[in-house]
Amino acid sequence: MVTKQKLARWFSAVLLASTVLVAEGAYTGPDSGGGYRAPVSGDGTTTVAAILKNPHDDMRVVLKGNLVRKIKHETYMFNDGTGEITADIDDNDFPPQPVNANTKVEIIGEVDVNRISGVEIDVKSLRIISP
Repeated sequence: MVTKQKLARWFSAVLLASTVLVAEGAYTGPDSGGGYRAPVSGDGTTTVAAILKNPHDDMRVVLKGNLVRKIKHETYMFNDGTGEITADIDDNDFPPQPVNANTKVEIIGEVDVNRISGVEIDVKSLRIISP
């Protein structure tokens, strides 16, 4: 007969084993410690320059470029060739493959306009376009 204590130990072991198997990608590049739509190109993307020129809080954006450096935990500098903007990316939104400053990515998110921290992108999805 299985006791509650044995069942609890078995469940804990299974739970621990399953969490060890989960692979999580990470940024490996340089480390330095409403209804408005942004102007978009034919493929649905916009540019950092367009966002910074006329930022609107909560506007949905799609950007293609590179995470050029890590600023702090879950905060990165994103560059699309037209400018740079801060991107807030949760660790669990990274793909399993490593991402560095040379990795071309697509980010989908919302513009966050804050008087103190400025304009940044709250990233909801990150996808590798080319390694």
